[in-house]
Amino acid sequence: MSTISTLTPETDLPNAKVVEGSGGLLLEIDGKVVPNYDATIHPFQEGDVVTGHVVRIDNDEVLVDIGYKSEGVIPSSELSIRKTVDPHEEVALGDEVDALVLTKEDQDGRLILSKKRARFERAWRRIEAAADSGEPVIGTVIEVVKGGLIIDLGVRGFLPASLVDIRRVPNLDEYMGQQIECKVIELNRSRNNVVLSRRAVLEEQRKEDRERILDRLQPGQVVEGTISNIVDFGAFVDLEGIDGLIHISELSWSHVNHPSEILSIGDTVTVKVLDIDRDRQRISLGLKQTQEDPWQRVVDTYNIGDELEGTVTKVVTFGAFVEILDGVEGLVHISELAQHHVENPREIIQPGDNVRVKILEIDSERRRLSLSIKRVEGQELPVRPIQPPTESEAGDLDNVPELGLSEEVFASEAPPEPAMTPQTSEPGEVPATRVAGSGEASPAESPEEATPSQPEGVPPSQEEPAAPAAPAEGEQPG
Repeated sequence: MSTISTLTPETDLPNAKVVEGSGGLLLEIDGKVVPNYDATIHPFQEGDVVTGHVVRIDNDEVLVDIGYKSEGVIPSSELSIRKTVDPHEEVALGDEVDALVLTKEDQDGRLILSKKRARFERAWRRIEAAADSGEPVIGTVIEVVKGGLIIDLGVRGFLPASLVDIRRVPNLDEYMGQQIECKVIELNRSRNNVVLSRRAVLEEQRKEDRERILDRLQPGQVVEGTISNIVDFGAFVDLEGIDGLIHISELSWSHVNHPSEILSIGDTVTVKVLDIDRDRQRISLGLKQTQEDPWQRVVDTYNIGDELEGTVTKVVTFGAFVEILDGVEGLVHISELAQHHVENPREIIQPGDNVRVKILEIDSERRRLSLSIKRVEGQELPVRPIQPPTESEAGDLDNVPELGLSEEVFASEAPPEPAMTPQTSEPGEVPATRVAGSGEASPAESPEEATPSQPEGVPPSQEEPAAPAAPAEGEQPG
């Protein structure tokens, strides 16, 4: 037998010897073999983390056997980082738990332990390692607070609402109780502050998804996606992990004021891939390319000289636009509205009027269509009081596109304008007249301005000789 080298106060006897082969669990004292209880007690200090088994669960505390001379007590407030907890839900009898020693003996002589602080210490070391390596951590959402979520990592981690997802989340309550993966973006031990980002994890995943999708996509492909966002200049389509843009000009063959007129978030659409910028990971899409081009119907169906029904969509200073098919509008120039001179197109037509028109020109390359109302046989629209344009129509007048229509079309069958007498004529000067089909008048357009006034009291024979008038239609020149 060997003499014990260090004895606790209970076994500090000079004649106590450890029984060989007992592993220090038996002592021989004065020839008697007795259990060495102190050998079963592992030395520890306040602040150490110890391991034990749950032996009793009360409403306000849990007793744990850690091999000490008495059971350790874990108050319910030291069981979890949650604000309120039921001990019966947190642990079960026989569970092995880790606990941090708060006090070896309180005023009642009890050993006070903390399960949540032991978990905190271990969790903090794990979180620090994750922050250094960039690896994500996994935790459970335990609270929804103003501005974000509280994540249980063994430490209370804060996940700001702006970093919960790639897009704004309208209702954070849907994450309650979920396990989510986040990256640590801020760590402060002195304040026990941990700030997390789930968005960083999702963006990293999406980057991998983008590269995989970009490798698969090619210009010209027709694919299906979901409208993820709508902005003034177009709509974004989610293509299973990467967003492509449909520019507003590629939404429809007809004019679109705002994408929300034809699309809503969540809509499933079939689109054509127009272009891919692989370096910037951007995809340009077209919606109208998957639909029938109404202009092709015009080219295939109609010819110059055909007459058909249409609806006036817009009245402008130089004429009116008439829709002959869905998405196809043509221009009726002001000179093609009526057989007589028209000062204001609203004298003849208003938006919404149904009229018959004759096709004068089809420019398929530039997608221009020239129409006439006055050349439709048997159609003569009455002159009406001029109605001022509505506020929306007035705004449209400022955004009329450059039409580039052929002047020859409007001049080809226009009746001759009556000759106008200039106010003054120098020898060899050409009288100013209205240009047929141009819609623009010269300075001497109106009869009042074109014909000089006769001085009061002067007979016609004494007037200045006027330029010879052009013969009227049907007259023979004198």
